[in-house]
Amino acid sequence: MKLQGFGLEKLARRLLPRSLFGRSLLIVLLPLVLSQAVALQIFYGNHLNELSRRLASGVAGDVAFMVDDLSRDPSRQGLIIQEATRNFGFQTSFLPNEVLRHLPPPDAPGPVDQDLAYALRHELDRPFNVDWNNLPGVIVVNVQMPGGVLSIEVSRKRLFIGTFYLFLIWLTGTALLVFGIAALFLRTQVRGITRLALAAEAFGMGRDEGPIRPEGAIEVRRAATAFNRMRERLRRFLAQRTTMLAGVSHDLRTPLTRLRLALAMQPAMDPQDQADMVSDIEEMERLIAVYLSFARGEGSEQATLTDIAALLDDVCMANRRGGALISLTAAEGLAVRLRPEAMRRALTNLIDNAARHGTHIWVTLVQAEDPGARSFRILVDDDGPGISAEKRETLLRPFESEQPGGTGLGLAIARDIIGAHGGDLRLRDRPGGGLRAEIELPR
Repeated sequence: MKLQGFGLEKLARRLLPRSLFGRSLLIVLLPLVLSQAVALQIFYGNHLNELSRRLASGVAGDVAFMVDDLSRDPSRQGLIIQEATRNFGFQTSFLPNEVLRHLPPPDAPGPVDQDLAYALRHELDRPFNVDWNNLPGVIVVNVQMPGGVLSIEVSRKRLFIGTFYLFLIWLTGTALLVFGIAALFLRTQVRGITRLALAAEAFGMGRDEGPIRPEGAIEVRRAATAFNRMRERLRRFLAQRTTMLAGVSHDLRTPLTRLRLALAMQPAMDPQDQADMVSDIEEMERLIAVYLSFARGEGSEQATLTDIAALLDDVCMANRRGGALISLTAAEGLAVRLRPEAMRRALTNLIDNAARHGTHIWVTLVQAEDPGARSFRILVDDDGPGISAEKRETLLRPFESEQPGGTGLGLAIARDIIGAHGGDLRLRDRPGGGLRAEIELPR
């Protein structure tokens, strides 16, 4: 039972719409259709069946009355037929020496046909058949009489209720009108949520597109207003942090510069010791620059439409000038909105990390074969010793490094930048040996 219930639940999830707009419309549509179907069945269904039986009984009674008159006084046949035409609307003819033949059933038998056949069997004590398909708009009742067959043409209008179709049109029309109004109303409500989601996603990926206009229901407006306040607080926090870090950078570099000048003005110092102290000062300046760069991030740069192949080519050319052996494989034609300088820095960090451990680096742009794919990949491979699986996640954290004297920020900065673009950075084994850094980014 649990497996069966799970299967039904899974099927229902697959069939139900996934969007809020579709589910809201379904919530409106299902009760509307169900209530109108119940009303149609209970009220008009029973009413229609009762009227159909009464109309069929009336037609059968008129036919039986006419047949009884002809049976009692066959000499008045012409007068009886004339009166039936005038009073009942029948078109009647007598076919002498004819015998009833078997007729096919109606093309689409319904309750009206069944009610008429039942009423005729109840009213007539003679053999008869009904021709349902011969003439349009007419039902022919054939009754076996002595000496021939009495053929009576009955208009279908005497058996069908015209108001039923009018009622059905009104029922369907009002349902469509209510459904259309609900769809317009729900679209307005869902539009505010959709804009809020898109704005949150864009802001999370570093694309500041400005505050969104609150619209829709009160709760949606409150959520949009709260998002605008959060966005403003984050921007103010980032601006304050950037200003503070710029001051820290200035305050730290000033004494380092004084130390450098003091060393240069010490003629009695051993040249080797002086060179070592200058090297230490330069290392401190480099570390300060790296730490401040990691803390400051890349939030001030705005996203632009960037040619990925051209960006990869620039990064590889810059690293080749530093002595790295790099092979690039990238098909042109892929342009994506991203922050190019931030992505250049992330790629440079990955290539620098690969160059420290290997002698040959392969950079590959992998595009999905499906033109509608929502992501693409960049692979940075090297032929170094690689990294064990248990250490890969650790080395992506800040200040984690296997190299003596390393800051452990290169991979962390690259991961933060890629994550800010809505992507992901994973470390894997390279086929053939070495390490593969796999970047997956949304289009």
